[in-house]
Amino acid sequence: MATNSGGSPILRLLTAAGLGVEAYVHIHLATKYNSGAGLSQSLLFRIEGGVAILLALIVLASGSRFLHFLAFLVAASALGAVLLYSYTNVGRLGPLPNMHDPAWFPQKTLSAAAEAVATLASAALVFRSRGGGAKTPKKRFRQSAS
Repeated sequence: MATNSGGSPILRLLTAAGLGVEAYVHIHLATKYNSGAGLSQSLLFRIEGGVAILLALIVLASGSRFLHFLAFLVAASALGAVLLYSYTNVGRLGPLPNMHDPAWFPQKTLSAAAEAVATLASAALVFRSRGGGAKTPKKRFRQSAS
């Protein structure tokens, strides 16, 4: 069962805020892309936005290291995708449409910045919460009387 004690409240807030901004931008931009049959860019943006909202709320409510890791995966994959598709025209990747867009505009820049913040903050949560947050007891050595 997840507790509310895992991770720094500031890092959790930064992660949730980054995911929230990312979600807003993705959902807002989804309407600008056609929603053709199958996996369209519009559908992918809506899915990304929904998952980001869900994880933002969960990260605020939970101190689970596993959930922080999921938040990291979502934020890092979104940041990786925006950078990949901005600088490389990879074409279609399996069922994924070609989402190449070299132009940087304010919403895209805001989303990338929010994804970077969420990626760094959630990574810090994952690494800071190793060992469940419990302090390791120091070993005491007895001096032998010789």
